[in-house]
Amino acid sequence: MEELEIKLKEAGKISRLTDKTFHLDKRIGEGFWSANYFLKTRKIVAEQAPGHIVEEQFFQRRDNTMVCGIDECIAILHKFAFHPENLEIFALHDGDIASAGEPVLKIYGKYEDFGFLESILDGVLARRSSVATNVKDVVTALRGTDCFSMADRQDDYLTQAGDGYSTYVAGIKKFSTDAQGSWVGVKGMGTMPHALIEIAGGDIVKAAKMYRATFPNEKLTCLIDYHNNVIRDTLYAAKELGRDLAGVRVDTSKSLIDHYFDDKDTSGFDPHGVCKELIYALKKALIQNGYDWVKITVSSSFTAKKIEEWTRLGVPVDMYGVGTSLVNNTTVGFTGDLVKIDGKDEAKEGRKDIPSARLKKVPYPIY
Repeated sequence: MEELEIKLKEAGKISRLTDKTFHLDKRIGEGFWSANYFLKTRKIVAEQAPGHIVEEQFFQRRDNTMVCGIDECIAILHKFAFHPENLEIFALHDGDIASAGEPVLKIYGKYEDFGFLESILDGVLARRSSVATNVKDVVTALRGTDCFSMADRQDDYLTQAGDGYSTYVAGIKKFSTDAQGSWVGVKGMGTMPHALIEIAGGDIVKAAKMYRATFPNEKLTCLIDYHNNVIRDTLYAAKELGRDLAGVRVDTSKSLIDHYFDDKDTSGFDPHGVCKELIYALKKALIQNGYDWVKITVSSSFTAKKIEEWTRLGVPVDMYGVGTSLVNNTTVGFTGDLVKIDGKDEAKEGRKDIPSARLKKVPYPIY
């Protein structure tokens, strides 16, 4: 169902995703993940001051933020708020760009019906928008070059589905795990880790042939930095595998210098890790030896800043693998504030209702 919802949304036939995509944990409604003081406040208000209509407004503090998690927040409200049909929700859409201080979500209703969900909504918006904004910056830097997410190994595995959705919204649609693509109907991709080469006794070609024997219909990309001799091993693999070798992935650690530079002057640049000088030399060697069909993928410590430099300079990379910089969760933080009660301004010092013509009313039910 989640894949169908994504297709319907991309076709413009629905405007929001629902719990059919998100599969929300029922414990959200039990308060399991809510800050305890929100649970206590709900009980106090329900017993001693019920029925007041409040407005809660959510915003963040960074310009040029790609907002994500809006649909998920709406799904949470529709599934776990008390009397969700009585709430009025106004929201931006996932993928919209928001400025610092701009409201992205407003909720009108009885506090005792939805207030306990505040910290859940803050966290969803913060995580999803951080990832989407990080990915947006990488996509801009890529200048159209292909890219896949390797962010499965950078955080708790339970973040993968939501991070993958945010990554997809921002423009990277290839993933290393099925979980990353689970909300958007995309399967994980990839060929071999260093472990397979180790099992093959360090022989890259043997590892490649083992892979082909088990997955004969898949394109083969060899991880090529196992011996820290990328150009030598790429030429060896291309000679032995021929057109079966679709590409190589260079994943050299920043703590190492490839053996290609052993007898070369590196005083004018930093030769550690996957440096552009190594990739220039690799491309030159492939062309000179008649293996120009072999594609080059790079990974290990790539950020939007580094990718922007490489694409601007035309470093011959066919695909980037990016992990940590996509899911860094310090990019965006959200705050939810009550700013009106029974139609009158009422908020803590420094906060107020901020009108926004961009927010769209959300129907209940959505469809």
